[in-house]
Amino acid sequence: MKRLAVLVSNAGTGSNLQAIIQAIKTQELKAEIILVVSDGEDASGLKRAQENNILTLVINSSDNLLKILQEKNVDYICLAGWKQIISDEMLDKFKNRILNIHPGLIPDSLDGVVKNPDGSEGLWNKGKFTNIAIQNFFDQHATYAGSTVHFLSKEFDFGKVLKRCFVKIEKEDNVDSLYQKLKVEENKIYVEALIQLCNE
Repeated sequence: MKRLAVLVSNAGTGSNLQAIIQAIKTQELKAEIILVVSDGEDASGLKRAQENNILTLVINSSDNLLKILQEKNVDYICLAGWKQIISDEMLDKFKNRILNIHPGLIPDSLDGVVKNPDGSEGLWNKGKFTNIAIQNFFDQHATYAGSTVHFLSKEFDFGKVLKRCFVKIEKEDNVDSLYQKLKVEENKIYVEALIQLCNE
């Protein structure tokens, strides 16, 4: 069984964490969450973890995070709204083992472009997060919104792509409605990426 640590913050609702918990409960995902870490007491993910009897930890500094994760023999680290900077040392120690989800369509190469299902160019949204990233889909008159599960790398908002999802933007959509639809697809692809990694 692969050992997962999920890193959360108060930036999200904990829906990706909940999707992972559910996939483990149904045995679709052959893994266990051994630790949920937050950088604050008010993260929704902490409550979700505690309700499922998962060990939680609140840290105010990332200085001890690497040591803790190594001591716990973590196989994969899942970022789920984590706001703190991941150090180069941690990236080196957990190379291709830190998963992130980005509200944009990360290409396979730094000079690449992802094509939407209709052939238009997908938006990377590099450096944009949460509602700002969703608003950018509207600002750029995109036909699709999308998200990417990828391994974290030293290149900002880039790394080996594991999964992508696309959501068609409808005329009646606004930031809230589009984000909700995208979240549903994000939850699915996060679990699918973990299944690929953990069920081998």
